[in-house]
Amino acid sequence: MKSSKGKGLLGLIAIIAAVVVFGWFGYSSMSDIKLGLDLAGGVSITYQAVEENPTAEQMSDTIYKLQQRVQNYSTEAEVYQEGDNRINIDIPGVSDANAILEELGKPGSLIFTDEEMNVLMTGDMVASAKAGMYEDTTGNKFVVGLTLTDEGSKAFADATAANIGKRIAIIYDNQVVSAPVVQGAITGGTCEITGMESFEEAENLAATIRIGSLSLELKELRSNVVGAKLGQEAISTSLKAGAVGFAIVVLFMIVVYMIPGVAASIALSLYVGLILILLSAFEITLTLPGVAGIILSIGMAVDANVIIFTRIKEELGHGKTVKSAIKCGFNKAMSAIIDGNVTTLIAAVVLYWRGSGTVKGFAATLGLGIVLSMVTALVVTKGALKALFAMGFDNSKFYGIKKDRKPLNFLSKRALCFGLSAALILSGFVFMGINKGSMGSILNYSLDFKGGTSTNVTFNEDMSLEEISSKVVPVVEGVTKDAGTQTQKVAGTNEVIIKTRTLTVDERQAMNDALVENFGVEEEKITAESISAAVSSEMKKDAAAAVIIATVCMLIYIWFRFSDIRFAASAVIALLHDVLVVLTFYAVFKWSVGSTFIACMLTIVGYSINATIVIFDRIRENLKEVVAGRMNLTEIVNASITQTLTRSINTSLTTFVMIFVLFLMGVSSIREFAMPLMAGIVFGTYSSVCITGALWYVMSRKKKITLPEEDD
Repeated sequence: MKSSKGKGLLGLIAIIAAVVVFGWFGYSSMSDIKLGLDLAGGVSITYQAVEENPTAEQMSDTIYKLQQRVQNYSTEAEVYQEGDNRINIDIPGVSDANAILEELGKPGSLIFTDEEMNVLMTGDMVASAKAGMYEDTTGNKFVVGLTLTDEGSKAFADATAANIGKRIAIIYDNQVVSAPVVQGAITGGTCEITGMESFEEAENLAATIRIGSLSLELKELRSNVVGAKLGQEAISTSLKAGAVGFAIVVLFMIVVYMIPGVAASIALSLYVGLILILLSAFEITLTLPGVAGIILSIGMAVDANVIIFTRIKEELGHGKTVKSAIKCGFNKAMSAIIDGNVTTLIAAVVLYWRGSGTVKGFAATLGLGIVLSMVTALVVTKGALKALFAMGFDNSKFYGIKKDRKPLNFLSKRALCFGLSAALILSGFVFMGINKGSMGSILNYSLDFKGGTSTNVTFNEDMSLEEISSKVVPVVEGVTKDAGTQTQKVAGTNEVIIKTRTLTVDERQAMNDALVENFGVEEEKITAESISAAVSSEMKKDAAAAVIIATVCMLIYIWFRFSDIRFAASAVIALLHDVLVVLTFYAVFKWSVGSTFIACMLTIVGYSINATIVIFDRIRENLKEVVAGRMNLTEIVNASITQTLTRSINTSLTTFVMIFVLFLMGVSSIREFAMPLMAGIVFGTYSSVCITGALWYVMSRKKKITLPEEDD
């Protein structure tokens, strides 16, 4: 017995030591985490088209291609149009504009010519260019691989067929950067340029070709280092809110689950340290959407523990010993935890693969968090719980006992729930129509979605972002009559960038007059330009495609795991329900639809699918009672929802608390971000408990029920 207690104590000390060590490294690495434009600022570069009157199509295509380029620096980089012929690039987390300009290169003209200088192909016919390396008998060889467009493939095939044994020159801004000899006709739409002496030389050539494939030739107009959009106050209050929320969650887990709650708190503490370390190690740019991904993954980490502990209580209620209950609890919880996390992980991978900008940043933090949450719940929590048990906490009173309770008749209320959901969703469409008439758009789109006016003002004194928010913004919004103003400081100067909705000529003059009157600004130091949406139409299409593909992949996975398309169909319908209900809140309360909107919706989808999987897992487990004739379908669904109800409430409560504290302590922009998340958690829980099981029942009651195949 003493030996067992000693091993348990040593095990617990080792786990706590790991928490302390990783926590310290996590805290130390916080300063190395890349922060987005909203949290830390970065470099802002403005290019102007060399062509005098570029078309809208040329500008749009160039913006999209530049967006793909700058994602090498950060997934949260923004590219948007200013005026008729300028393009702004905002890259977060960096402070050396010259270095970025040197690495990015000057977007100029790129052509491919024969030895007589006839143009064979232009740069916009190149889809991508990547540096590579391989080894042969003579050593390392460095190459640049080109992938051509359909038009480029045909042009290059004709050009190489006509110039075998001759050189084709690649000319960038009137300078020959490479002149490889054509070995044979190239017809596959891909080719390699050889002859580089180093990987750096190959990478430079690839970068030159990539930037030269833009639809327009650009020249640098200006570059600045800009401050955070939200300011230091937003960061500090968010950190404090996160710490307070986490402390409340830990306290809740210990009070409700006792010894298992202690084990979970240790595991969650390790999770926080590890996530900070990995955010820094993988150089993931952290923004508000990224924070949403972390909050969701913390909620899922708590959820995994709650599922396990609920199972342990049930096993104790069935009369098992504590040791046996712990073992059975982990085993029985495994399928729900794996299915819920893998389903969300599939979505994260697809979103990272197909998405761009905010979507990609959200997916990166979510995917990282999911993997860590599973490891900490299934490995660390289990190890800590076993260590505490070995130390003498082996009495069932330390774990709680859950007796079987009479199932609540959820299905009897399904018509009421379906009606309530339909009414909510319908009201959303009604308010969208009302908004269209009153505002001109169905939702309150922010600058990120619809563009606006960017005004650069040089003040007579240096003001902090907080002073700008409290003094300048009210003056600006007194003119615009709109609360969506964004501000950024240009580092090292008194210049401030003020972004508002699109202003008329009269409104621009009224703003100039107000700034001169209130702050003594010289009017000639105020300039204004129209800017396009930071979230381009192409990015919206990428996001929509990513969500559709992710949904299909989740549907296929659920169908495969549960061997029943009705489970998958019910889950997808519930996801659509949750999105539409939250959209109703956006329409009714005119919440701002900005860059965080997509991340909020994706968070809600991820949270909802995880809760649904838990209930479906219990239905799947209980189906043997229907097949055996001991219970009917109605009883099974009601019993399964009742058995998981405590989990649904507790998990939702802990995640809601995290976000509610953020709402209470955060600045206004943080509150705008937290409100839809809170609505999503409430209605995601409602749909999981009241809608999904009922949908599956409606689809299944007239069909033959068969048991899913058992896992090995």
